[in-house]
Amino acid sequence: MSDTKLEMIVGVFVLIGITALTYLAVKLGKLEVIGGGNQIEIQAEFDSVAGLKTGASVEIAGVPVGHVKRITLNGERALVTFVIKPGVKLYGDSIASVKTRGLIGDKYVSISPGGSQKELTPGSKIRDTESGVDLESLIGEFIHGNVK
Repeated sequence: MSDTKLEMIVGVFVLIGITALTYLAVKLGKLEVIGGGNQIEIQAEFDSVAGLKTGASVEIAGVPVGHVKRITLNGERALVTFVIKPGVKLYGDSIASVKTRGLIGDKYVSISPGGSQKELTPGSKIRDTESGVDLESLIGEFIHGNVK
């Protein structure tokens, strides 16, 4: 086999490898490079989102329907922006809650979709929210005898 033919075969395999790695990085990193533009962006304000991270799951009835895109501070409250898959309907009386998987698991946002007539539009804000229980502070209060 000539050197040029061998170099060609090696080059093809290197290109296939780079393409596969790029695909995996996009898929595993949940990047919105292709097909992510039609997702619906919704916001919610919480008193506390301790432990919630960007990329955390957003679920309805235990089914993942989106993820947390951004967490910022709005005055003294946390403003959470999340994206929802197209086709998922949320209404004006929806409730967003920060929950924990198990006793010491990851935090995620759980949404109760509500049932009012007014459907939330992209960029809308969920008004009813419930902050998660900060288990560490509760345990600290219990240990120090400050439980009321």
